[in-house]
Amino acid sequence: MEELDRQIVQLLVADGRMSYTDLGKATGLSTSAVHQRVRRLEQRGVIRGYAALVDPEAVALPLTAFISVKPFDPSDPDDIPERLAPLDEIEACHSVAGDENYILKVRVSVPGDLEHLLSRIRTVAGVSTRTTVVLSTPYEGRPPRLG
Repeated sequence: MEELDRQIVQLLVADGRMSYTDLGKATGLSTSAVHQRVRRLEQRGVIRGYAALVDPEAVALPLTAFISVKPFDPSDPDDIPERLAPLDEIEACHSVAGDENYILKVRVSVPGDLEHLLSRIRTVAGVSTRTTVVLSTPYEGRPPRLG
């Protein structure tokens, strides 16, 4: 990736609503040149989209947990992500190496909701679970280092 593209990506990671004019000022490019570069970065899949970062507590989802899952029968087809996709409480699903097959990041309102979600996960996906409840989050969502 060219250095100018790297700069543009870093600026957009810091502020996804930054205007093309401001991106141009920060990189020394014209507004139209920045617009073209951003469009190319989007087309190449470097920039996959733009999103609002929401405070989970402000939307009544203060409880975060990580749930490790593994199938009861390892010979079953590995369709766990597809089976769990309809569960809106699951924010992320990561395939991992180790004892478990996947780690899920979930957000719920209260411990009772977590208990209910665990039951649904076990039933829908035919898996055993191991849960870690988050006490605090000093930081998350850090942008990747691009250099």
